[in-house]
Amino acid sequence: MIQAPKGTKDVLPQDSYRAQHVEAAMRQAAALAGYREVRTPVFEHTELFLRGVGDTTDIVQKEMYTFEDKGGRSITLKPEGTAGAVRALIEGKLFAQAQPQKMYYLNNPIFRYENPQHGRLREHHQFGMECFGAKEPTADAELISLLLNMLAGLGLDDLTVHVNSIGCPVCRPGYHQRLREYLGDNLGNLCENCRQRFDRNPLRVLDCKETACKRIVADAPVVLDMLCDECDDHFARLQQLLDAAGVRYQVDPRIVRGLDYYTKTVFEIIMHGVREGLALCGGGRYDGLVEMLGGPDLPAVGFGIGMERILMELDNRGIALPEPEQYQIYVANIEPESLTAAFQLTLALRAAGLRVDCDHSSRSLRAQFKYANKLNVHMLVMVGGEEMQRGNVRLRDMRSGEEKEIPLQGAVEQIAGMLMRKNGGVEQNG
Repeated sequence: MIQAPKGTKDVLPQDSYRAQHVEAAMRQAAALAGYREVRTPVFEHTELFLRGVGDTTDIVQKEMYTFEDKGGRSITLKPEGTAGAVRALIEGKLFAQAQPQKMYYLNNPIFRYENPQHGRLREHHQFGMECFGAKEPTADAELISLLLNMLAGLGLDDLTVHVNSIGCPVCRPGYHQRLREYLGDNLGNLCENCRQRFDRNPLRVLDCKETACKRIVADAPVVLDMLCDECDDHFARLQQLLDAAGVRYQVDPRIVRGLDYYTKTVFEIIMHGVREGLALCGGGRYDGLVEMLGGPDLPAVGFGIGMERILMELDNRGIALPEPEQYQIYVANIEPESLTAAFQLTLALRAAGLRVDCDHSSRSLRAQFKYANKLNVHMLVMVGGEEMQRGNVRLRDMRSGEEKEIPLQGAVEQIAGMLMRKNGGVEQNG
């Protein structure tokens, strides 16, 4: 039997409503703040991620799906969403338009070759928001607040933000030097990856998950102590804005994130309870990335969050999402000769905005009744027989069992009105 590749997961029709519900909440949250959707290709030239993400990151070193296409070009399935959004901004010359440019991506497939774990797949889907051209910390605070409000609306309302500043090209070199001086005494005890990072990007050592490395960096110098005036002021004002927004946050000097393009603000949304300390998502500011990839000097800030991670956490907390009705009405044909008329009425009811189905399997009338019961429809419409000869159809209320005969002429309007009254005067089409 052919099976789905390791690290991938099907979303079956009976489950897809859950993702759609979360996606609708994401779209609404983005729209309220003026973010518009961007859709970028599933694959990009490998150079985009080598330059943007950074060749010292685990993503580039270990996790990218990279291949050579038939034209001899190195292509990579995108391992994160920001670099592609920046490339689209530059190629589309959006930097020439009014700033800031606010964009989001949704149901964005992300590919990372890593050991599949609970909530971490080799193919997963991200929701991300990117704000270009805004240098003030209000943009950082807006995204953090928006993200928390969106998650709270889904029921994930006991989250904490961990924030840090990792400086900029002005102050970070000095911190790198001090960090190298500290790590140098323990260089032989670091893992192989961290020894390679020591000269190229010692900040990556702080992000290592190896136990020995975590023990060594526990007392490492703190970047917050070496920020330049601009970075220090930006971080102080960000905290003031988070306070004003009522955001629960904690300054965490060990957050560096796993991508090289970050500057100044970095943050993670941290879970509590049995998953205390685990990050649900993260993001930050990347003021130099647009210029690094060939665009103008343009500040930017953003985040990415995995759809699967959100759905997993909703399951962990027992939070059920509302399941929409598949059908409201079933149109049954009393005899085979009335199938065409039943099909026509089905199409007419759908055109009126109702969710309707009819028989597609040559079922008997009794079997159609049983099938309509399984569908849990509100109403059964019977077409054919003596009623059809009189120009009528028969309706059955599947909740009360009451039946009545109505004229086929005008039946669509009458049925729609009956359903609206059953729903309290508001047509609920999902």
